Amino acid sequence: MSEYYLIRDGRGVTAAQGFTASGVAAGLKTSGKPDVALVRNLGPQYTAAGVFTSNRVTAAPVVHSRVVLTNNTARAIVLNSGGANACTGEGGLTDARETSAATAAALDIPADEVAVASTGLIGVRLPMDRLVAGVKQAAQELSPQGGPDAAAAIMTTDTRAKQAEITTDNGWTAGGMTKGAGMIAPGLATMLCVITTDAVVEPHVLDKALRTACRLTFDRLDTDGCMSTNDTVVAMASGASGVAVDEPELADVLVAICADLARQMMADAEGAEHDITIEVVNADSVEDALEVGRAISRSNLFKTAVAGNDPNWGRVLAQIGTTAAEFDPDRLDVSFNGVQVCTGGGIGEPRENVDLTGREVHVLVDLHAGTETATILTSDLTHGYITENADYSS
Repeated sequence: MSEYYLIRDGRGVTAAQGFTASGVAAGLKTSGKPDVALVRNLGPQYTAAGVFTSNRVTAAPVVHSRVVLTNNTARAIVLNSGGANACTGEGGLTDARETSAATAAALDIPADEVAVASTGLIGVRLPMDRLVAGVKQAAQELSPQGGPDAAAAIMTTDTRAKQAEITTDNGWTAGGMTKGAGMIAPGLATMLCVITTDAVVEPHVLDKALRTACRLTFDRLDTDGCMSTNDTVVAMASGASGVAVDEPELADVLVAICADLARQMMADAEGAEHDITIEVVNADSVEDALEVGRAISRSNLFKTAVAGNDPNWGRVLAQIGTTAAEFDPDRLDVSFNGVQVCTGGGIGEPRENVDLTGREVHVLVDLHAGTETATILTSDLTHGYITENADYSS
C-alpha cells in the first residue's frame, strides 16, 4: 500500500493529471454567484463510475447519468446549482439530455459520454437558455487550475467550497470536490461529488472502490435524516500518470478523500454549532452499530440537547431502545467527550464534568454485545437550521 498525504486547499478535481475544470455564473442563481461547473477528462483513459441516491423519487439528471455510466465511460460531467431539475416530468429529462448534448457539442465529444448533475430547489424547470450559455462559457474557460472554481459553482446553502486531494508516493493522484450542507442522510446525502484520479484503473476496480468509499463515509453522514432526490457521486480515471493500481490501494485513497469531504460537509451543516461523532463499539454486528448510531443521530431531542451544551445521556439510551440491535439495557455505557455519564444503563459520572462548549463532540456508546464498531457523523439542531430552511424557497 502506498503512502500519501491529504490536503484541502489545492486544486481538487484538477489535482490529478488529465483533467480540466471551470466554474462560471450563468444566471441560474438570483445572487449572481457561480452556478455551472464543468469537469473534463482528457484521457487517455475515460473510465468512470457512479453512485446515486436511493430515493425512489429521482431527479432527471440522476436518471440520465445512470444511463451514461452504464458502460463505465465518461469524458465530462456538467453540474449546476440553482435548480435541482427534480420532479419536473418528461420535460426535465429532456432538459438533462439537452444539457449533456450542449456540453458534448462545446467539447466535440460524444453526448453519451457526458454525465449531468443538478442541485437546488425541487419542482422548478431550469432556464435552459441561460444554462446552455453557461455550459458554452464553462467549456471555454476549462483549465488545469479550475478545480476551485468548479467547487465554488456547485454550492447552494454551503458556506464554503469543499475539496480534498491526495498524492501518493507511487506517483499517482486523486482529487475530489463536493457540496452539501443540509438534507443530509445516508443514501447518500444531499450532495454532488466528483472524484478524479490519474491512475490506470480497470472499470470494475473503480466501481468497487467508489462503492466501498461511499459505504464507509458518505453513507455514515446524517445531519438531519432527510434524503435527497439528486445525490450523485461520480469518479473518473484518466490513466494519465501511467501508474496502474489495484482495488485495495485505490479504495484506501478514495475512502480517505471521501471521509475528509464528509467531515467538511458535517462541519458546514446548516445552522450547526457542534460537529458530533457518534462511535458505537462492542456491537454484535456492524449493522447493529450503524442502526444504533443512526437512531441517535436522528433524534431531535438529542441534537437540541447538544445545541444547548447538555450531555443528556437519557436521550441517547431512549434512542438505543428503539432499535432491533442486540444489547442488555443494564450494560449500556455512554460517554460524552471522554466523560462516562452513563454506566451499566444507569447514572455514571456527574454530567457537570462534561464540557460541550467547543465545536467537537464525541459520543461513545458501548453496547457490550460483541466486537463490532461503526461511527456516524452528525450535527446539532439549532435555530439557524430552522431559519435556513424556512426561508429556503423564498
